[in-house]
Amino acid sequence: MVLTLDDTKRTAIASKLADMKALQELLIANEQTFLSECSDQDICKCLQDMLEDDRKNMGILETVIVQYGVQGEPKQTTTEMIKEIHKLMEGSELTLFEKVGQHELLKHQQVMSGLLVHKAAQVVGADIEVAITPLNTVNFENRAHQEQLKGVLEILGVRELTGKNPDQGLWARVQDAVAALTGVAGSVISRADDEMNIQDVIRMDHMKVNTLFMEIAGTEDPQKIQEFFGQIYKDLTVHAKAEEQVVYPAVRPFYSDTQELYDEQAEMQVQLDEIKSLSPSSPQFKEKVSQLKEKVMDHVRQEESTMFTAIRNNCSDEQKEQLATQFKAAKSQLQTQLAASMK
Repeated sequence: MVLTLDDTKRTAIASKLADMKALQELLIANEQTFLSECSDQDICKCLQDMLEDDRKNMGILETVIVQYGVQGEPKQTTTEMIKEIHKLMEGSELTLFEKVGQHELLKHQQVMSGLLVHKAAQVVGADIEVAITPLNTVNFENRAHQEQLKGVLEILGVRELTGKNPDQGLWARVQDAVAALTGVAGSVISRADDEMNIQDVIRMDHMKVNTLFMEIAGTEDPQKIQEFFGQIYKDLTVHAKAEEQVVYPAVRPFYSDTQELYDEQAEMQVQLDEIKSLSPSSPQFKEKVSQLKEKVMDHVRQEESTMFTAIRNNCSDEQKEQLATQFKAAKSQLQTQLAASMK
């Protein structure tokens, strides 16, 4: 039988994502502090735009963590570091220049963490790359923020040392560089979290589980098969329950095949539990997974064709986005419950 649904590599990535979320909270708190301490209109405008980006990026990080599907906690060292920096940022020991300097270093740390997660995903599994795609937005914007902060630091530093404004040449070049970087990134980054509707979020789940099925088909290593199936089990279980709590009750009034979707997911759960009872090295294992995949893909085709069409025809954009928010919240709660039941 499948001995565990957890994998140490995936758990390590989950912890890194939790670190990023904790650090994102600190970045938002810092920028709010800077705005209360800064009197320069241009710098305040820059910081306000950055704060709005970071609030949006918090939503994207939360989406990535839910799509990733593995629970994680920030490391104790990260928590302690954040607590100390937060104290310094709220205190009077550092000047505004020194505080913004520390903030730029934190932005660099966030960029490197995001890149590290992407590199780790390439090693661990293609399904992780699918799940963390929206992280591109956070990485690109944090890189752009670094360049903006360098310009802010130049102004604050020269003023602190001389009481005068610096030559604005560098500041202008920084703004041009940021504009160019944003233009290049804009064509490849994912949509903002607040633009995602319920179809987008469900489709992301479908893409991820299809990738996991392909990963199982492409390996004969029992340990890798166990790892990939463990993620399939968790993802499909949580996805199904979240749909049954949020999506299916919402579409039932205008979608006549809703009961069929409930029935299919009940059958899939039976198949999941049956496969879980087998050894990953058993000849039956991959055959049973293949049968499950066929059932899941039929279910996916129905949802993405007829159910999605019914949602488009009967729900406003606001309703579709609200369903996405509720669906992600349900998934997050269910993931917590599933992780607790496995301990």
